[in-house]
Amino acid sequence: MIDLNNLILDNKTKNQTGSFNKSGNDKKVYIETYGCQMNYSDTEIVLSVLSKSGYNETTDINNADAILLNTCSIRENAEKKIFYRLDALKYFKRRNPNLVVGILGCMAERLRKDLIENKKIVDIIVGPDEYRKVPELIDKVFETGEKGIAVKLSKVETYDDIVPVRREGVSAWITIMRGCDKFCTYCVVPFTRGRERSRKLSSIVDEAKRLYDEGVKDIWLLGQNVNSYRYDNYDFSDLLKTVAIAVPEMRVRYTTSHPYDLNMKLLETMAEYDNICKYIHLPIQSGSDRILKLMNREYSVEDYMKVMLKAREMMPDVGLSTDIISGFPTETEEDHQMTLNVIKEVMYDYAYMFTYSRRPNTKAFRMEDDIPNETKTRRLDEIIELQREMSYESHKKLIGKKIKVLLETVSKKSENNLMGRTDCNKSVIIPAISKNSYVDNSGDLISGKEYNIGDYVNVKINKCNSATLFGETEE
Repeated sequence: MIDLNNLILDNKTKNQTGSFNKSGNDKKVYIETYGCQMNYSDTEIVLSVLSKSGYNETTDINNADAILLNTCSIRENAEKKIFYRLDALKYFKRRNPNLVVGILGCMAERLRKDLIENKKIVDIIVGPDEYRKVPELIDKVFETGEKGIAVKLSKVETYDDIVPVRREGVSAWITIMRGCDKFCTYCVVPFTRGRERSRKLSSIVDEAKRLYDEGVKDIWLLGQNVNSYRYDNYDFSDLLKTVAIAVPEMRVRYTTSHPYDLNMKLLETMAEYDNICKYIHLPIQSGSDRILKLMNREYSVEDYMKVMLKAREMMPDVGLSTDIISGFPTETEEDHQMTLNVIKEVMYDYAYMFTYSRRPNTKAFRMEDDIPNETKTRRLDEIIELQREMSYESHKKLIGKKIKVLLETVSKKSENNLMGRTDCNKSVIIPAISKNSYVDNSGDLISGKEYNIGDYVNVKINKCNSATLFGETEE
């Protein structure tokens, strides 16, 4: 029997700092990040590596010695954005011929030759497993003008020894594994990020404890398929339990899951610990078994629905979200209707919904892309509209209820409001000061309460739309 409690280690990294900018560093890097959470997590790793080689981050592109774009290849539109951005960066290159422009991430691995040969502006190309080489490659361009490519995929690299840069905020990601072994027929991830490999359980626990010491209150355990996590005899449920015990005052979340690997042990672990958030992002992709087989998804709709029903049975307030692809090759109107039926039955809180995007090197690339664009778009519009209805119905059920919310940021629409998140991952907007507060003519708070990012507050929900809940505290 594995005694997970004995794995709650002393926090060896407690005194390490995630601070990036240092007074002795004399070079400046500007970095833009596109795509998934994994890319944002990778940017934190790149900045940490660069910090040790004399670089500070700048938010002013005009002051940069190097401009790096951390890229995504999951869909064609994601790559188009980068090509447009590179065209815009020509202005900065003309103004400063010594400027180094680099492409990092998935697009770097997939399009390395095209980027170097056809986009003359690009000086370095670095794939997801070669970030340790970024400073060396930039310096080589400075010193000799020699362009560099480092895109070799690794079977062992996890960046386990690198303390990522953490910017201010109450939430943080912890990458627990890299790569994917599933080889869904539409997906480039196994080709751009390589095969699965997991970090040591003890190092993940140490990182969670260090983040807690730094004031982080909400962590996401991150991987292409977290349910495939394996280290020695420990699986993802063991890891989740160990982290929950190690940081009992922190909210613990995870993404992304694959339905084939999500088991009852994981649901039982989620239900057992209060600080494990009751939220599951579980991509269905299609409601048709025939399409799922063509996608090589390894589960049936019936299998998927059993997990959904069990999750709701064990955690009645669980938040559920999904990914859906519209217009996969050979998809019929009947297949499309099956997807709509799943949306109705599950009643997801929200979903990421896209038309099928044909990606080179994938098995589906060899299939005829036989669904007209107008049909894909029409089906996607129907999916989006139905999901909007489901989201609204889900939110309406919470009107009048009190919910515990962790305040995360200032609202995008008004600095007088704050945005927070519930345990089940719903966004909530509240006034920055309590409704019974009194402010004098100079703007000073005379009575009542002013809320801050990082506060937990009990909020009574009084209205909603399909995307957001709105409420007030009763203090």
